[in-house]
Amino acid sequence: MNTKCTENLVIIALEGRIDTTNAPQVESEISAVISENPNLTPVFDADSLAYISSAGLRVLMKFCKSTGKKLSVTNVSKEIFEIFDTTGFTNILDVQKKLREISVEGCELLGQGGNGSVYRLDDDKIVKVYKPYMTREVIDREREFARNAFMNGVPSVIAYDLVRCGDSFGVVFEMIKSKTLGATIKDNPDKLEEYVDKYVALAKQLHSVHAAPGTFSNLKTVLHERVPLLAQWCSKEELSLLDSLIDCIPDCDTLIHNDLHPGNIMIQDGELLLIDMPEVTTGPALYDLAGIYRDMILATQGNSSSEIERSVGLPKDVIFKIGNMFFQKYTGITDKANLEKYYQQLGLICAFNVTLVVATGAEKAMQLAPILMDKMLRGVVIPNEQALRHILSSAK
Repeated sequence: MNTKCTENLVIIALEGRIDTTNAPQVESEISAVISENPNLTPVFDADSLAYISSAGLRVLMKFCKSTGKKLSVTNVSKEIFEIFDTTGFTNILDVQKKLREISVEGCELLGQGGNGSVYRLDDDKIVKVYKPYMTREVIDREREFARNAFMNGVPSVIAYDLVRCGDSFGVVFEMIKSKTLGATIKDNPDKLEEYVDKYVALAKQLHSVHAAPGTFSNLKTVLHERVPLLAQWCSKEELSLLDSLIDCIPDCDTLIHNDLHPGNIMIQDGELLLIDMPEVTTGPALYDLAGIYRDMILATQGNSSSEIERSVGLPKDVIFKIGNMFFQKYTGITDKANLEKYYQQLGLICAFNVTLVVATGAEKAMQLAPILMDKMLRGVVIPNEQALRHILSSAK
């Protein structure tokens, strides 16, 4: 049986026909997969499923009851969906119809980020194509967060169609002749300060939102969930230290984006709109500012700047200039020495955050995990533990 594991899921492919002749074998194979992955939630992929009888449906119902969860069946064809619907199994299982297939071949690339790339489909629509490791669960969460942010008064783009693009998911947005903030600055260098002012205003507007409990994920909860996933690279003592540092973060209902760089902001009719929302949480604004420092200041240094140049769509020297202007305007700190001290605090939060980002399952972060643990956790976080505790505990 073909399976694929992600951070939280084990995806089990259902293929061909499942009826009385092979239902026991299918049940045995599914049981083996679930037993081998006890900490992952099973999801059934019906993309290659041609037929399922009542015997096959009973197999799925048995696993739904044994796990105590409403399990998902994805990529369900129209014919198979009718079987699930007629038998009432759409009330027992989360049955998701097969998505529309699109291609971005020949489409204009508007921007790139850590989670995916944004393309223009036509004059009225853009599509964000996610990296293959991004699950539907995460993408659906982003769509929900975007709607919630919009309802809370945050300028954000609402997605209206989930699609497939090759091996990846995509989300289609209605955006009439819009560009990313980075691309707009590139085309209008004489208006750089004007757009930085808009960038600062958007960040302050976001950080002025106080969300109701349960509307968004909580930063501390998200970070605590990542710690056990670092066990293969960290000792028990190091994991305990990370948990204790997370506990220092104040409980806060402030809305933060966690990836607020100009490549994740669109401009439409002069208004800035957020488009990349899977990591939105409630937490201290300082944590969000540390992410901006990571992308706009830290990432522009050294030989690794090409990635942020692709994400933002600007040369590293311009990104660095925008970053410095942003922080001077956002904080009111104009003295160079005082700004450097402020950057040092943000740098410690960055090192702490990069350590935990490894647990998100991003391909590059996983490849660099041993290096990042040595460089960030053991090289920065642990030697500066007390300073970091003070910064996190006083964060607002």
